[in-house]
Amino acid sequence: MRQASNSVASRPPAIDLKLRLALRVAALAALCFIAVATYALFDSDRAAKAKTSRIAEIVARDLSLQQSQAQWLSVSINATPDLQGIAALMEPGLCIAYRDNTGAFRQGVCSGAPADEIAAPEIFAVLYRAIFRPGEPVSMPVLVAGSARGMAVATFDPATQIGQSWREASRLLSIMAFALAGLCVAVYAALARALRPTRAVGAALNQLATNDLSARLPRFDLAELSVISGVFNTLAERLQTTLAERNALTRKLIEVQDEERRHLARELHDEFGQSLSAIAAQAAAAAHTAERECPPLYEECRGISRTTAHMMEALRGALVRLRPPDVDELGLTLSLESLVASWNGFEKGRTRFEIAVIGAADDLPPGVSASLYRIAQEAITNAAKHAHARRVQLRLEAGDAAIVLTVEDDGEAAGDSLTPKAGMGLLGMQERVVSLGGSLQFERQEAGGARLVARIPTMRAESQT
Repeated sequence: MRQASNSVASRPPAIDLKLRLALRVAALAALCFIAVATYALFDSDRAAKAKTSRIAEIVARDLSLQQSQAQWLSVSINATPDLQGIAALMEPGLCIAYRDNTGAFRQGVCSGAPADEIAAPEIFAVLYRAIFRPGEPVSMPVLVAGSARGMAVATFDPATQIGQSWREASRLLSIMAFALAGLCVAVYAALARALRPTRAVGAALNQLATNDLSARLPRFDLAELSVISGVFNTLAERLQTTLAERNALTRKLIEVQDEERRHLARELHDEFGQSLSAIAAQAAAAAHTAERECPPLYEECRGISRTTAHMMEALRGALVRLRPPDVDELGLTLSLESLVASWNGFEKGRTRFEIAVIGAADDLPPGVSASLYRIAQEAITNAAKHAHARRVQLRLEAGDAAIVLTVEDDGEAAGDSLTPKAGMGLLGMQERVVSLGGSLQFERQEAGGARLVARIPTMRAESQT
């Protein structure tokens, strides 16, 4: 049991189902957003390279046209071409240049980065450079009459390209973050609404745990919860029927047991009691004769009389326990008071027994009154014989909703174990209480003393059929 309790204590705290599902949806959505952002970065790099190639091609065509016009106008083809006319195509961070066939730089034009350009974080720049390798130049041949007269080169500044990519990526990630937060809230709200019936399921299970078998679940809109509702209601009905049948059987067995006890009490009273009475009479007669005719036998005869008297007293105690007073005629209150008075007389001050009856306890059904008397009788006997108590208090409260029987003593300390012993008659008391639809609680204190509480629902005699 200790290992089981330790394993239960070591379990991690349970996570709310709505939160768990919302987190899983958020994780899946985050993966999708990351995939979209990655695709956007790759598409941005592809678009930048395509733009660079297109600009290099346009520059090459313009330079080819300039070379052809120079040739038609008999201008030296070695004259430096004019790149200023292509300046309208320039974008922030773009550089274009012209190299002749020898690879010598002849002319170039660059456009600086915009003033509001935001520098990308270092880690983003390192990853971007490692994956995309920005800033690679794109070269296109400058053809004049089918022969190459040089190369047109277009290049994007790596820092500018990385900054533009970071600006687009951060904007996209910001939008995705807000979308993810909204998605989480929406999913959590939808799950909370969909799983609201689980509160009813939990409440019904708690009712079953407290032995309230009248708990039922309504039909739910969700098919899965509707199946649970049907199974739960069927199980509760079967448990209720089974418990009612078991209680009825227990009551019948208790009635048979009580009848057997009454029969045994009659047999003991009629046979054993009369035999003891005869022995007592014969012992008295023998003592009277021995006193006159054989004095040495007088004490033996007196001893037989004393032993017979002790056996008759023990028999009377056994008969009281086997066949209690007629509760139907005397009433439960008077029967309990008689029980307490008999124990006070038997103990002769060694243990003081007290009783308090609150409410109308004499209009209960006979079976209920007899069971309460038996429970009180067994509890007082346990306190007197096993607990070595100096004071035993019996309290009966007959309320409108429940009848509570309490027996409390100030007996010896419990020692190492606070659990009741198996031979204390608790099983019989438990059977009687459960058969009446009630509950039995037994507590022992470390400092000494015990408390037994039997609680059963109120059943008045006039309500019985």
